[in-house]
Amino acid sequence: MGAAIVAKGEGRRAKRPARVQAPLGAGARRRAWRRLCSRLFFGLLALTAPAGAQNSARYDGTFRKYTKRYFGVGFDWRYFKAQGMAESDLEPTAKSRVGARGVMQLMPSTFHLIATQRPDFSSIDDPEWNIAAGILHDRDLWRLWEPIVPDSQRANFMFASYNAGEGTITRAAAIARAQRLDHASWPSIETVAPTVPRWRYRETLGYVRKIGANYEVLKGARP
Repeated sequence: MGAAIVAKGEGRRAKRPARVQAPLGAGARRRAWRRLCSRLFFGLLALTAPAGAQNSARYDGTFRKYTKRYFGVGFDWRYFKAQGMAESDLEPTAKSRVGARGVMQLMPSTFHLIATQRPDFSSIDDPEWNIAAGILHDRDLWRLWEPIVPDSQRANFMFASYNAGEGTITRAAAIARAQRLDHASWPSIETVAPTVPRWRYRETLGYVRKIGANYEVLKGARP
């Protein structure tokens, strides 16, 4: 009673003194700080990169296949992958607040309309058929603008129509023409966008820009 409690093993051997690390020199401290900053930077980059960028080869084969089928050999499939990245970060289970679904964020009504002509497009939730239907829808929009808009400008009109509806972009083109602007030029559409009734134009213009930025990333990543 009253004796001090001795930790297990403490009575058998003396405690070793803690090892004291010699202080780092100025050069070593700078190198250690740079290594730490580099690890933090690349860690944050991985966390904030969109899913499509983190998984850069995802669905490449599908985008290649259906771009070739619906647009021909010479058309760059990376435009449509860039669109899928803008739509859903290439997530096959993505759903929007208005009901759009899948990689290409198709509305069920749009997919159903396409599937009536293509019975092999079995499910909107199958990534392959979702991507195929999205590219096929893009082809219809590409052809819609073909008589009016030159090739160099047409992708912007196509993607904007995919996002906002072809009727909205047609109204924008009519307003541009009424203001004696080049209605077949995308910068003219951007100019008149705030004056187009019932158009959430900031969303559409941002969407088109995002596809362009994604495309540049994809183009720089792989041939």
